[in-house]
Amino acid sequence: MSFTFLNELPSPAKIKQDYPLPAKLQELKKERDAAISDVITGKNDRLLVIIGPCSADNEDAVCDYVSRLTKIQEDVAGRLILVPRVYTNKPRTTGEGYKGIASQPDPEKAPDMVEGLIAMRKMHIRAIAESGLTCADEMLYPENWGYVEDLLSYVAIGARSVEDQHHRLTVSGFDVASGMKNPTSGDFAVMLNSVYAAQHPHHFVYRGYEVETTGNPLTHVVLRGAVSKHGNSTQNYHYEDLMRLCEMYDRMDLKNPAAVVDVNHSNSGKKFKEQIRIVKEVLHNRQVSADIRKMVKGVMIESYLEEGCQKIGEHIYGRSITDPCLGWEDSRKLIYTIAEMC
Repeated sequence: MSFTFLNELPSPAKIKQDYPLPAKLQELKKERDAAISDVITGKNDRLLVIIGPCSADNEDAVCDYVSRLTKIQEDVAGRLILVPRVYTNKPRTTGEGYKGIASQPDPEKAPDMVEGLIAMRKMHIRAIAESGLTCADEMLYPENWGYVEDLLSYVAIGARSVEDQHHRLTVSGFDVASGMKNPTSGDFAVMLNSVYAAQHPHHFVYRGYEVETTGNPLTHVVLRGAVSKHGNSTQNYHYEDLMRLCEMYDRMDLKNPAAVVDVNHSNSGKKFKEQIRIVKEVLHNRQVSADIRKMVKGVMIESYLEEGCQKIGEHIYGRSITDPCLGWEDSRKLIYTIAEMC
């Protein structure tokens, strides 16, 4: 075997014992989970705004960003639920580059998985404690779910993971809202099949155990655009795309039809300023179509303290070291615009 076994990782139970979520914050999470669930199931007509850095690379900057959302959430509470993005795992298309704080707590040093798991959990707990907002993360590695399952109110499954059987089955055991992105090909059928799988019970192997799940009725789709066979970005947030999604949902036996529109990635061609225009178009389409309004439950925005991105080692506080993001002032204005258009 060409494996070198470096360290045995501590169990999720051990990490949670060493870095527990205080009882007061556990109650906050229950309240937030219930509110987000009510949006997905249609019991509440508020809109989810899942917003934050492309990758959570620096605890101080991320928690600073998340805490700035607190006052805005108070202002827009009647119309929006803000869910900060604290993405601690970063998928890499070629396998090269920064893979997130869970793998590399210091982007300028070698990977350290043990310290990464600790850093991941500490950042999430600090973000909740300082902001009063529970967060979203991407489940890039299903085995890591146990380390944060008591912290997250929203989970995203990425475009390169959504076709993976293990991801689908693991989501079927979640009790929080979980968004399945369309694959990079853009195939809606693949995405909806993933939702179907996650909404149903399963019997499989997880972390060395034989397990059963009950299915996750809060699983839904996330539209993030696609890449054509020629390598060009193609969008799927337009009126026609959303109506097609409504029709495909109607033909499948799925609970709680819901969609979140990711306005960056291939929908914007990673032109981060375009996110502002795309959000407004999505909200306009919700205004002109009752079906789209019923279907689209939220938007996903990449945003940080400083706009754009930087190379690792430049040390610009609050600027992304992965994909470029909206800056704080544009993001703040956009959230208030979303509230007005809802």
